[in-house]
Amino acid sequence: MTYQFEDRRERDFFGYGMDRPSPNWPGGAKLALSFVVNLEEGAEDSFEDGQPVNDKAGEFKSLLHDGQRDLAMEQFHEYGLRAGVWRVLDLFDRYERKVTFYMCGRAVERTPRVAAEIVTRGHEPALHGYRWFCHANYRDYETEKRDIEKANAIIKKVTGERPYGFYSMWAPSLNTRTILKELEFIYDSNEYNDDLPYYRTVSGGPILVVPYSLDTNDFKFIVGDPFGAPSAFLEYLKRSIEVLLEEGERGDPKMLNIGLHLRIIGRPARLWAVQQLLEYLKSLGDDVWVARRIDIARHWLATHPPAGL
Repeated sequence: MTYQFEDRRERDFFGYGMDRPSPNWPGGAKLALSFVVNLEEGAEDSFEDGQPVNDKAGEFKSLLHDGQRDLAMEQFHEYGLRAGVWRVLDLFDRYERKVTFYMCGRAVERTPRVAAEIVTRGHEPALHGYRWFCHANYRDYETEKRDIEKANAIIKKVTGERPYGFYSMWAPSLNTRTILKELEFIYDSNEYNDDLPYYRTVSGGPILVVPYSLDTNDFKFIVGDPFGAPSAFLEYLKRSIEVLLEEGERGDPKMLNIGLHLRIIGRPARLWAVQQLLEYLKSLGDDVWVARRIDIARHWLATHPPAGL
């Protein structure tokens, strides 16, 4: 198997080190918090959609062998767009919070009315690839770029807004960031290595990284290290906020990501945890800036522009 890469990225174990910049979050906030909701249902691996296998991560691991259609797994994903999305949207509306949706082009293509409604309500459309697919598995620059352009065009046509942010399932390829720069994306979120935005340099110049995280993510309800009760998820999120707020009060503000999935958090019991968290955030007032990722990116570009610009 041959892969062709444009980026020869070196690992960076130091980052800001002991000289972390002050983010100067709006209103003097001590923490910036980013809710991300993944819109990927209908873009997952599916025998029905021409893929050789079906996605296997549902409420239970699929019992079926590859090479046959898995109606149960299809229905697990469908729940997110038939029921979960409305529950999630209505909750954020009630608390007047605007968030970022990582959108797969294929999912938007299949449920355009849902995607359009999300953006109509003021949420950000960020790109999550054409399919719910790990971009590290792209073998060449041209194919990956073509799929990113295709997905971007679909989302813009359906919602009226083009995505300016990007996140691939799990990991990018070494070409991804160069493609994003070429296509004038504002930020990339395929990093898990920091609590503050920073810049990476690719052949086209610097690109802003708004890091993501997977520890504060509802996917743990169904794979690997499950939170179990929604109260455990809530406690983990609140403890994360408490620690970061304390750091912010000592003059070292950070950013926190909370990742959600319509087919997972859209279930009633799990959504309870998010509702309780929103109540908690309301009690914290302006100490926490709840923002879309595009707003965090634009703030960082304005207050901490890349060197030389």
